[in-house]
Amino acid sequence: MTSASRLALAALLLSAAPALAEGTLNIYNFGLYTPPDLLEKFEKTYDVKVTLTEYDSNETAMAKIEAGGHGFDIVMPSASVVPIYIEKGLLLKSEPNQMENFKNVDPKWVEIYWDNGRHYTVPWVWGTTGVMVNTKVYKGDINTSAIFLDPPEELKGKINVVPSMNDVIDMTIRYVGGEPCTTDKAVLKAARDKLIAAKPSWASIDYTSFEKFINEDINASVFWSGAANRIRAENAGFAYGYPKEGYSLWQDNVAILADAQNVENAKLFLNFIMAPENAALISNYTRYGNGIIGSDAFMDPGLADAPEMIIPENLKAAGHFQQTCPPEAQAFYTRIWTDLTK
Repeated sequence: MTSASRLALAALLLSAAPALAEGTLNIYNFGLYTPPDLLEKFEKTYDVKVTLTEYDSNETAMAKIEAGGHGFDIVMPSASVVPIYIEKGLLLKSEPNQMENFKNVDPKWVEIYWDNGRHYTVPWVWGTTGVMVNTKVYKGDINTSAIFLDPPEELKGKINVVPSMNDVIDMTIRYVGGEPCTTDKAVLKAARDKLIAAKPSWASIDYTSFEKFINEDINASVFWSGAANRIRAENAGFAYGYPKEGYSLWQDNVAILADAQNVENAKLFLNFIMAPENAALISNYTRYGNGIIGSDAFMDPGLADAPEMIIPENLKAAGHFQQTCPPEAQAFYTRIWTDLTK
């Protein structure tokens, strides 16, 4: 064999071999939601340099991705928007259900409405949306959306509402007796009117800093369970409530974008976070559940049975998994939100 032939054969063999785990990976995720130690471990394990860019909402992320030219490989969409991502062709059908660590995914998180059988996504974390209240200031029932919709005098002027449209409107619709994603105009008007009437009692509609809660500048908020756990660790007066009128359960997911430039590294990351010890790193940082069997053994003491993780038996029936609203309903939501935030 000539030298040229040997070089040609070597090139052919190299091209047929799996790509080496090196290079880069660009992740796009919600803010304060990605454990630095998880990324550091992934980088060291696979010799891949990870770049993290953060966003503040599902709407922001989708707009950026639809615009193109973003350079991201991975995004973390909430369950309610995954079907929209898939319908728009924004996600790669990466078949995580064929990956080595998929066996660790809790079966209850496999046959799910937003990605039945897990052809596009793997679990990141799951949680609930409820209310967080400083019980040093307010001694009454905190398991109610009245905290922000019919505020008690002790909390007026010290209430925050997170700028998460579907979370807030879903809770309000349930409070006035309707069902989320409704197109019933009477229910939608009642929800809008309730929000508009309550707004003067609020201090802000914001992703307000944790320090404002810890320092008690804000004493109540529509909030997420894991974030409430993080606040309670710094100020034990705060407690998390599950509104009896109805609250949302949700899961955020990890998906590879259809125009990802580093697909093999992205697949490595999906498989990596389905390992129990790595899923636990995510929960220890975010303070949410993760959907991976065996991860509890690696979690911080007390996290798995924290009050923000264990829904009281008498309030379980009030929890409903957040759905993907049809376009007509979503248009009504947008109009209500515009009225509320203008």
